[in-house]
Amino acid sequence: MIDIARMAGVSTSTVSRALNGSALTNDETRIRIIELARSLNYTINQSAKSLRMGDNRTIGVVIPYDRKTRQHISDPFFLGMLGSLADALTDRNYDMLLSRVDADRLDDMAALYDTGRARGIIVIGQWGHHDQLNDLARRHVPLVVWGAQLPRQLYCSVGSDNLSGGALATEHLLAAGRRRIAFMGDNSMPEAAKRYEGYLQAHQKFGVAVDPKLYIPSAFTAEEAQAAMRGFLQAGVPFDALVAASDLIAINAIGVMKREGMAVPEQVSVVGYDDIDMASHSFPPLTTVRQPIELAGGVMVDCLQALLDGDQLDSQLLPTSLVVRESSLQTSDAQA
Repeated sequence: MIDIARMAGVSTSTVSRALNGSALTNDETRIRIIELARSLNYTINQSAKSLRMGDNRTIGVVIPYDRKTRQHISDPFFLGMLGSLADALTDRNYDMLLSRVDADRLDDMAALYDTGRARGIIVIGQWGHHDQLNDLARRHVPLVVWGAQLPRQLYCSVGSDNLSGGALATEHLLAAGRRRIAFMGDNSMPEAAKRYEGYLQAHQKFGVAVDPKLYIPSAFTAEEAQAAMRGFLQAGVPFDALVAASDLIAINAIGVMKREGMAVPEQVSVVGYDDIDMASHSFPPLTTVRQPIELAGGVMVDCLQALLDGDQLDSQLLPTSLVVRESSLQTSDAQA
C-alpha cells in the first residue's frame, strides 16, 4: 500500500479509501490507484481487514489429536461432523478455520482466539481432558465442545444422548433373545463410558447379569479394533452379540469374525454407533444407533453465537435413535 501511495503521489489513507470504494476519493484518483494495485497484483487482506474493523467472521474448529487413541482426521465420524459444521457456518456467513491440536496441550488452541484469528472455537471431542476444557472456560475463551455432559462442567457441550443410545442398542439385542452380549470400546473416553453405562442399565432392566469378561477394550481406529477382536476371540469367551462404541469398531470387528468363520448375524448379532455413511453399505448392513450429525453442526454454531452474544446457556443433549439393519436380525427376520 505504501508503494502504491508513492507511485500515485497520494497518502496511504487515500489508497485505503480508494481500494475500499469510499466516496471520499474522486473517480480519477480511485481509478488510477486501482490500476496501480492491479499492476502490482495487490489485493486486500480480508482477514486483516476484518480484525481491524472488529468484524471477524472466522470460527476455529479444533479436532484434538490424542496419542492414546490415534484417531485420524479422516475418520468417517469426523468427516461427517466437519461437513455438518461447514454447512452450518456457511449458512450463517462464517468462515471455518480447521486446526489440529495435541490433546495433552489443549490450552494451545486458546491462541486461535487470543490472536484474533478466530472469533470463537468449536472442539470436536473431549478426549478425557475435561479439566483442560474447564480451564479454558475460566479464561473466558468462547468455546463449544462436542461431547458428553460431565460433572462440574463450566463449558457448553453439545452431544447425543449416549446413555440412551447404549441402552437402545443393548435392549434391541436382549429383546431378540441374546444373553451373552459383549461391549467393545474405550471406557476411558466420556462418550463411550456413557454408552457402556446404558449397556449395563439395559441388562439390569432385563434382569440379565453382565460377565465382566465381555468388555473388550478398544480404541476408535480400525487397526486397534481388529487387534482387540482377535485377542478376544483367542481368549475363547463365549458371546452371541456385540455392542460397539462406534460403527468403525463394529465394521472391523465383523471383518475379523467373518475371517474366523463366524456368521453375522446368525451366530453373533452386532450393533454399532453413529450411523456413518458406510454403515448401510457394510456386509451385512449394520444396525446402529444414529447420532443426528446433520443437526449437530447447526446446534453447535448457534450455541457458540449465543456465547459470543453474552448469553448464558445450558449444554444441549440431542436425541438418538436405533436404525435396524441385517447385522442384528435373526435368520427368520432376514429372510422375511
